[in-house]
Amino acid sequence: MSPAPTRYAKYSVAASLATLALKFGAWGLTGSVGLFSDAVESVVNLSASLLALWALTVAHKPADETHAYGHGKAEYFSSGAEGLLIMAAAGGIAVASVNRFLHPAPLHNLGLGMLVAALAALINLAVARSMLDAAKRFDSITLEADARHLLTDVWTSAGMIVGLSCLLFLPPGWNVLDPIIGLAMAANICFTGFSLMRRSADALMDHALPEAEIARIEAAIRKHADHGTKFHGLRTRKAGRERFADFHLLVPGATTVQASHDLCCAIEDELHAALPGLRVTIHVEPLEDAASFDGTHVGGRDGHCPGRDPD
Repeated sequence: MSPAPTRYAKYSVAASLATLALKFGAWGLTGSVGLFSDAVESVVNLSASLLALWALTVAHKPADETHAYGHGKAEYFSSGAEGLLIMAAAGGIAVASVNRFLHPAPLHNLGLGMLVAALAALINLAVARSMLDAAKRFDSITLEADARHLLTDVWTSAGMIVGLSCLLFLPPGWNVLDPIIGLAMAANICFTGFSLMRRSADALMDHALPEAEIARIEAAIRKHADHGTKFHGLRTRKAGRERFADFHLLVPGATTVQASHDLCCAIEDELHAALPGLRVTIHVEPLEDAASFDGTHVGGRDGHCPGRDPD
């Protein structure tokens, strides 16, 4: 049976297909470039939903010999590609809007067209809210990105509907408002696309976990590290829903292998309680050896457990 997160991606695909038909129908009824831009974004929504479905399917595959850290980063390829698609759609909307400035055209059946567009926006709103809840439960950036994109579509649709509503009560000379709405929507969509691309790039570059989560990791280590112990080289990253942490634990040289192992197990249990699902790697080193203090070469953060520096 498919993993639960993929079911929400399938809901997004179904919603995108429905809103695609509705919005292109609204554009056909009215000839509005604002409604056309809204319909074009629905094409991007559908592409993004299919990418999200693929990414979630891949990301939930178990680790194997060639992907020992799992497949979680597939989610970032999806959100990054979605960002590119959004920016491409923004460019298309901007071109259509400028063309309408240069070649004005009358609008028709605005009331009926906006009613159809409003129905499509309500479908997207319901699906987006459901996906945001699922994104929190499954800790999925792919579901969150797809949901945020759908919400952007909802708000741009709402702005477009409000703007076009004004045309129902304004003289024909105010039709210039239609391409202005299209350009405003293009700018808003472009900003969303850039934000998604930046988040995806950070994740693919192994950006550290949020400060609040790092603080919980450090607190868990300190809880079991006594006055003869230090740690440094704390490195963290995230791949999809998986979190990883590794660090060097400096213990007195006389500590037995068994005692070091027991200490590591206690720290790992504490870390798993603080951040469920965290994958931890601990490298044990003798506290008295100056070579153990190689944090500048390892990278990451230094701990502040009380202890003595080497002679």
